[in-house]
Amino acid sequence: MSNNLSHLLGRKGITKNLFEELGVAASEKGTPDAEILEKLRQDFLVGKSTVHGTVSFYDFLKPENKGKKVYVCNGSVCMIKGTQDAVHAKLEKHYNANEIGEMCCLGRCHENSSFHLDGKNYSGKDIDNITKIKAGEKVTGEKYKVASKGAGILTAEYGTINDYYKIFTSLLGKDASQLISELKDSGVRGRGGAGFSMTFKLDACRNERSDSKFIVCNADEGDPGAYSDRYIMENRPHSLLMGMMIAGYIAGADCGVVYIRGEYPESVDIISDCIEKLRKEKLLGKNINGSGFNFDFKVIKAQGAYICGEETALLSSIEGQRPEVRVRPPYPTQKGLFNKPTVVNNVETLANLPFIFKNGGKAFAAIGTARSSGTKLVSLDGSFNNPGIYEVDMGTPLSVVLNELGGGFREPIKAMHIGGPLGGLVPVEKINNLTVDFDSFAKEGFLLGHASIVCIPQNFPIVKYIEHLFKFTAHESCGKCFPCRLGSTRGAEMMEKVQKEDYKIDINLMNDLLETLETGSLCALGGGLPLPIKNAMKYFENELSVYFKK
Repeated sequence: MSNNLSHLLGRKGITKNLFEELGVAASEKGTPDAEILEKLRQDFLVGKSTVHGTVSFYDFLKPENKGKKVYVCNGSVCMIKGTQDAVHAKLEKHYNANEIGEMCCLGRCHENSSFHLDGKNYSGKDIDNITKIKAGEKVTGEKYKVASKGAGILTAEYGTINDYYKIFTSLLGKDASQLISELKDSGVRGRGGAGFSMTFKLDACRNERSDSKFIVCNADEGDPGAYSDRYIMENRPHSLLMGMMIAGYIAGADCGVVYIRGEYPESVDIISDCIEKLRKEKLLGKNINGSGFNFDFKVIKAQGAYICGEETALLSSIEGQRPEVRVRPPYPTQKGLFNKPTVVNNVETLANLPFIFKNGGKAFAAIGTARSSGTKLVSLDGSFNNPGIYEVDMGTPLSVVLNELGGGFREPIKAMHIGGPLGGLVPVEKINNLTVDFDSFAKEGFLLGHASIVCIPQNFPIVKYIEHLFKFTAHESCGKCFPCRLGSTRGAEMMEKVQKEDYKIDINLMNDLLETLETGSLCALGGGLPLPIKNAMKYFENELSVYFKK
């Protein structure tokens, strides 16, 4: 990352940023015209390599996206279910082959057959109504079950804006150190990855001196199988927004940036509408409620890149740079967006703050376990009898989520990929060993992450799923470090070759590859990929043995 380039791209502030302008330029044709790129380059005083590097990276900006009119989901669940060939075939009756693109993932994992058309997502039996959808006569009727067992923090109704935001206004005027202490009592940890302390991030940012600071919401929920963040944004949006406002007050930040996946168009619209309502209620802007605190929001629509779920790549993305992972230190709380102190948290993490500051940190800590406090949203895919979003207290037996809430499997399952593509591959015989919390999963050699669950049916080859994971990483790698960029590609080639040719993989070669990925990658994309593959090699040795040299 170039410090000078970050400063340069920040001179216009967050209101007009290069990344957003590139998205606008691509909206008509699918990719920006060369003339527009040159104009933007001159306007932002950057080189051709900067704009070309950015545009050529994103799925919805790159030249290959030109002319695309409809997109088919290629996420893990839709791939495993085998629904997408039929979706593609039905779309080909209405569009030319070069007008059909791909998106990953649309978050419709509860019913599959997912596709995106004219700024909206569709799934289930919607493809059978494509003619009416094109004519504007039918709107998707997506439904999935939502329930809770335990405290029910994130799935609870929160009432009117005026009543709900009294939680926020009651904090204005209080000393930030007092609020930090309350947050520390809660023990709240990040809900999107390895469970890092939220209090540590906010306190570190608070102690930095700067004329401006940012609270960035990582709503780039790209983990196939996960749609819990989407649930919050579309059904409990004010929990997220108030959480960001509280975080801004604690850290001394005056701007909240909500970076939302381009694959979640409905989330973008709902969050934007809710922000406008807050402005009308005078809960945003200068000197809120006469407190001297200034805060407002900026919504950024992403353009299709899984790596932007990594916090430093996300910051580079907002700036308009190629979303490559940054070397740390310095950390975002020191030098983040436009080199300003920045706190990055995901949707579910931030949405917990209203409860914490209404009921107290100790009340939150009393829910769950000693090291994993609060609740967790779990996404169940279409392999369950009751697919949907379920909120449980941390420490709840995984079996309760799967069998009592999810209604059990509707087909024979041999494994579950939990926590996204970098999470652990959990064989079904391990279900009774796990509880929904960070430590239980870590102890058993897995990762809770987003707590998304992708089921692997008995008849789906594990070798094919490993190939899918390698290819996913190869496609989504930012390319900055060799282990991730090259290692994932070599892994994909080996897994494909072993299924098609008279070829056996040298187990030592595979172990060396996984070790290189794990220890040499700059971020969790390359570094986390070996976990599910190691799990597969351990728990499905008999199935995979035919593909390795004796």
